[in-house]
Amino acid sequence: MLRMGSRGRGAHRWGAGGIHVELSHFTYGWVNPVMAYGISFLGSLLGLLCTARARSARAGAHPGRWLVLAATAIGGTGIWLMHFMAMLGFTVTGTDIRYNVPLTVASAIAAVGVVGAGLFIVGTGRLSIWRLLGGGVLTGVGVAIMHYMGMAAMQVSGDLAYQPLLVAASVLIAVIAATVALWFTVVARRPLAITLAALIMGVAVVGMHYTGMAALEVHAHASASRLSGADPFSFLMPVVLLLGIVVIVVLYAVLTDDPYDQPARPEVSA
Repeated sequence: MLRMGSRGRGAHRWGAGGIHVELSHFTYGWVNPVMAYGISFLGSLLGLLCTARARSARAGAHPGRWLVLAATAIGGTGIWLMHFMAMLGFTVTGTDIRYNVPLTVASAIAAVGVVGAGLFIVGTGRLSIWRLLGGGVLTGVGVAIMHYMGMAAMQVSGDLAYQPLLVAASVLIAVIAATVALWFTVVARRPLAITLAALIMGVAVVGMHYTGMAALEVHAHASASRLSGADPFSFLMPVVLLLGIVVIVVLYAVLTDDPYDQPARPEVSA
């Protein structure tokens, strides 16, 4: 049995039959982590801009569309696209990597769904500590499930397993990060506060990802097997296209919305 961790650019272990392999999360150096953080920051920033618009919506207007946009930006871009960009730098020597397309798409939908649920919990009705904690736990556990769904979609010539303590640590980080992120969606209003909040959220999301990846173990097969699924880089163009669409849609919505455009009150004669 082969057990691999992640130290530096790669970790070396000997499995049954003397199979030497290397697992690396930084195959291309710091390119993938830096780009993953940049995407997470951008998605968080756009999402926080949307939640700020939701809070300043005109009297009587429902903030639902802004919360949907925020869930798409944070869950789809800040979390899922970040995960995918980081995974492009992940390799295991001696085996190709392929991805199950339906399960990969399902993980993206899950990311948007759980973030949306958390935003609607704290973004509608009267905010309380229990709403914040409930939304944070729901969203954090959901984000962790999304991460491990994405990992379950990965096909290698071997079996995947995880170290329980590091898995628990990744879930805890996800819950704390989600709770803090939801709190930011309520309190961050000014541009500087929103930017600082997005920077912090990006660190938390990327930290959760690499903690979860550190929990990964691979039990290598004695002989390479034929893998099904899509090559990771075949997702690159759709990912770039999706990122561009999200950025354009959110920015257009924010720039064309005037939160202070209140309907004129009718004059009342004496």
